[in-house]
Amino acid sequence: MTYEYQLRLLPQQAYTEDSIRDYVAHEKGLDVRTITHVQVLKRSIDARQRTIFVNLSVRVFINELPEKLEYQVVNYPDVSHCPQAIVVGAGPGGLFAALRLIEQGIRPIVVERGKSVNERHRDLSLITKEQKINPESNYCFGEGGAGAYSDGKLYTRSKKRGNVEKILNVFCQHGASTSILSDAHPHIGTDKLPKVIEAIRNTIINSGGEVHFQTKMTAFLMDNDQVIGIQTVNSLTSEERPYKGPVILATGHSARDVYQYLATAGIPIEPKGLAIGVRLEHPSALIDQIQYHNKNGRGKYLPAAEYSFVAQSAERGVYSFCMCPGGFVIPAATEHEQIVVNGMSPANRGSKWSNSGMVVEVRPEDVEGDDVLKMMHYQQSIEHDCWVNGNRKQTAPAQRMVDFVNRKLSYDLPRSSYSPGLISSPLHFWMPKHIVSRLQEGFQKFGRSSHGFLTNEAVLIATESRTSSPVRIMRDRENFQHVSIGGLFPCGEGAGYAGGIVSAAMDGERCAEMCAAYVKAIN
Repeated sequence: MTYEYQLRLLPQQAYTEDSIRDYVAHEKGLDVRTITHVQVLKRSIDARQRTIFVNLSVRVFINELPEKLEYQVVNYPDVSHCPQAIVVGAGPGGLFAALRLIEQGIRPIVVERGKSVNERHRDLSLITKEQKINPESNYCFGEGGAGAYSDGKLYTRSKKRGNVEKILNVFCQHGASTSILSDAHPHIGTDKLPKVIEAIRNTIINSGGEVHFQTKMTAFLMDNDQVIGIQTVNSLTSEERPYKGPVILATGHSARDVYQYLATAGIPIEPKGLAIGVRLEHPSALIDQIQYHNKNGRGKYLPAAEYSFVAQSAERGVYSFCMCPGGFVIPAATEHEQIVVNGMSPANRGSKWSNSGMVVEVRPEDVEGDDVLKMMHYQQSIEHDCWVNGNRKQTAPAQRMVDFVNRKLSYDLPRSSYSPGLISSPLHFWMPKHIVSRLQEGFQKFGRSSHGFLTNEAVLIATESRTSSPVRIMRDRENFQHVSIGGLFPCGEGAGYAGGIVSAAMDGERCAEMCAAYVKAIN
């Protein structure tokens, strides 16, 4: 026998299965000895008032145990002798496209310009140790994409675009904690996600697909107005090799050489709005105190606190982005002579700092010119300015929060999680004025709504610029193919149709379904 209940508990009551079991037995008049299992279906924290509550949806098992796993298992058949399709990029869009192709009976050939998720780690350490950026292996390029080493948050508002539950179940099938099925803001953690990504790769290979690392797409193979494959080069051996089949293009939002190729080849793309700003870092204890309305912070039973802010300034949005409680700020540049920062959190969210992007909406009409790549060039110029003001290293220019608002130089800086180091710089002076003025107004509004948030204990680290793709690769709404090129399926963040791990994964699945239908129609 099972019962389902909606519960509103104090944090200590919701901390363990045993404490939940005791609460249910007491409140519902059940014999605690007969409760054999409590399954949490949904969990969220209500911190709007001084008394914090945890809202739970639970399934209680009486004298029986669950017959099924907590997640649904997807069957991946052997496709080794099936027609094939090419997936360019092994980020969440590309990986989930490959998995969905297998479900559809299509053999995926995945090509990834970067290294495997484990090999990437060595190149990431060189950014801090030697201030060196490997243009093909960094925090953005490599197996798992930008999300693999940048947090693993799985929260999305894009639920109309696909099956969120399916995506989360596939992650669980490949090793993620089943807590992501119940948490309101699910999170795998940057320390756990690489193993999950490796398991997904093994599923692709074991099902008859292929995954090729350090293999960079250099051109499409064309037959009139149809893409029939790609030309690649191996960055380790310089060997050139073609791969035949329709193409799912899932290269991520930082593949600027791909955008340049598309523009030069006359393949229609358009500039897309994005957001530019800084990475704002507070002591995590301070954010806990503010968000939980308690001078003692989160205590034993609550997780590191999150926040979300949004405001309007001069008809443009100012908002927090990719909030990482108990996390780290990381160097996310993909080329020499640029500084880009991002945030990540381990699974336990246990660092001394909490950070988020604080960004300003920038629309194509805000940037002069008619070039389809003008938003990309705008990104590049700010990132280069940041490198120049960062002492021409990966040392990031930074400024205390109140000093930035008051347009004052910070004569010293607080300790930071950003491992390459910070250098005091007047961000208010050299960053674009339309971004600076809106950030200043936004910070003042956030400080008024959340007392203590606007503080010189917080530091602004420049620059947060890779919030989304600077272009949109135009595709048909019905069949997801490019508007003028057959056999080409633009996918995920890099194509301008997603924002985050889950939305990119859902878009990958939809592209794979359309690509599979295309393959079956031409075979």
